[in-house]
Amino acid sequence: MFARSCFSKPHWIVLAFALTSTSMLGGCVTDMEKNPKQTMGTILGAGLGALTGSQIGSGKGQMVAIATGALAGAWFGGEIGESLDKADQAYMKRNTQQSLEYGKSGATSSWSNPDSGNSGSVTPTKTFQKTDGQYCREFEQTVYVRGKEKSATGRACREPDGTWKIVS
Repeated sequence: MFARSCFSKPHWIVLAFALTSTSMLGGCVTDMEKNPKQTMGTILGAGLGALTGSQIGSGKGQMVAIATGALAGAWFGGEIGESLDKADQAYMKRNTQQSLEYGKSGATSSWSNPDSGNSGSVTPTKTFQKTDGQYCREFEQTVYVRGKEKSATGRACREPDGTWKIVS
């Protein structure tokens, strides 16, 4: 009962696909117990990618977008999760929250963890208000892990408590 009232039919499809794809992708990791950060990154990335894909197209095209989004999200999430420790994630989260709350569109803010050597940046690119009055921002994010650059774009909306929640 609770689940039916919270999710429409398309959201059930997205959730089922995300869970199925993450199960399949999880099987590709040879020893998940040794790298739970990568596993969680893969799962979270696949779910967010599938959700993003569900917002594109309709009919069979939407299912392809969901599949593509889940796979791309799983890859990116796994790559980031593979290398960012909790301190890196805390630096990144704090920087992202501050940038989305106070940064001007086009202004880049950066973070760096001196202990791991990992770093990154966030650049808000567009600010808009949804019809329900909620403020949202699109952004670009770059993370440098062991000298390798990984970039992505996303969208976050401001929650009633003042935090920014990434929605895609």
